[in-house]
Amino acid sequence: MNVLVINCGSSSLKYQLIDSTTESVLAKGLCERIGIDGAFTYQPAGKDKIRTEVEMPDHTVAIQTVIDALSKGENAVIRSLDEIGAVGHRVVHGGEKFSSSTRIDDQVIAAITECNELAPLHNPANLIGIDACRKLMPNVPMVAVFDTAFHQTMPRKAFLYGLPYEYYEKYGVRRYGFHGTSHSFVSKRAIEALHLDPEHSKVIVCHLGNGSSVSAVLNGKSVDTSMGLTPLEGLIMGTRSGDMDPAIMEFIAHKEDLTIDEVMTVLNKKSGVQGLSGVSSDFRDLDAAKKEGNERARDAIDVFAYRVAKYIGAYAAAMNGVDAVIFTAGVGENDAAVRELICENLTFLGCRLDKEANQVHGEEKVISTADSAVTAMVIPTNEELAIARETVALL
Repeated sequence: MNVLVINCGSSSLKYQLIDSTTESVLAKGLCERIGIDGAFTYQPAGKDKIRTEVEMPDHTVAIQTVIDALSKGENAVIRSLDEIGAVGHRVVHGGEKFSSSTRIDDQVIAAITECNELAPLHNPANLIGIDACRKLMPNVPMVAVFDTAFHQTMPRKAFLYGLPYEYYEKYGVRRYGFHGTSHSFVSKRAIEALHLDPEHSKVIVCHLGNGSSVSAVLNGKSVDTSMGLTPLEGLIMGTRSGDMDPAIMEFIAHKEDLTIDEVMTVLNKKSGVQGLSGVSSDFRDLDAAKKEGNERARDAIDVFAYRVAKYIGAYAAAMNGVDAVIFTAGVGENDAAVRELICENLTFLGCRLDKEANQVHGEEKVISTADSAVTAMVIPTNEELAIARETVALL
């Protein structure tokens, strides 16, 4: 079965067509600036990337552009729409309603819509992509794969906040966690690659990128994760503040004469390593600035690595031990210096970094020494493949 994987944003749309039998990518690409001036990227397997300017006034036109590229012309990878057996959609927030992937129907769409206020930047965009695909492919089964679903196995002691219980009852205020598709894929791969017993395994996954999160995966199930009600909690990230004293919000609002919405904009878009460094949210830029002697860039990297190490320590305690610490996503897979900084604080666990093995970028590899009590490893994430697998398994 060929599965079309869709990851829809408010003005963008990432896609991959995956042959689920071989798990090979037939084609992939990106629709950008939807509703503005439009740019379309398409890369069939084994060929160069093709980028064109295409007018895409809405997501329905963007999806049609994707279908046309996949099925028409000299770079087509399928003969017709009939060769798409299913569509898997990334949906960021499923709240408590969805603990697993689910086939999309009107009731599911209504339930996703109810979660919009929990992920106002993501869920409405995800729904736009679903609506566009349903219009163009009404007879093709569609599956929603939720970022939050993997973390629905967290116990109450991990997901409840120290707030009046009525806020949880009335509004669903609790820890949900995100990047679940990545955490699920990487933790399963770690268990397989390291020959761990799935029923007796303790894995910590560090998904480190512009958005970052850490999860504790006990016996294959998430028991804690660093992001919370929203993706703002947890680690310091590219532009997000992560954990902080909540009273800071009131303090800044009074000092700067800002509304709560304006403070939230600061915390989401002007903070993190970008806010600390004044340089960039991109760790490649931070590394370069650090090498040039920029102290704020050095501080930003140090603070980030320190926070990651603290969460690893906390989750080792939460699981009463740890077998493996896994690094994934853009920074986790490619930034050897950040991994080294993190692992310097893990020697108390018996984790010993092999500095030579750590010089790895974007490929699966054990980076700890042979005598390390805890294995450190890099595993590239593949959320699109995970979505395709979930879609096929459900259907």
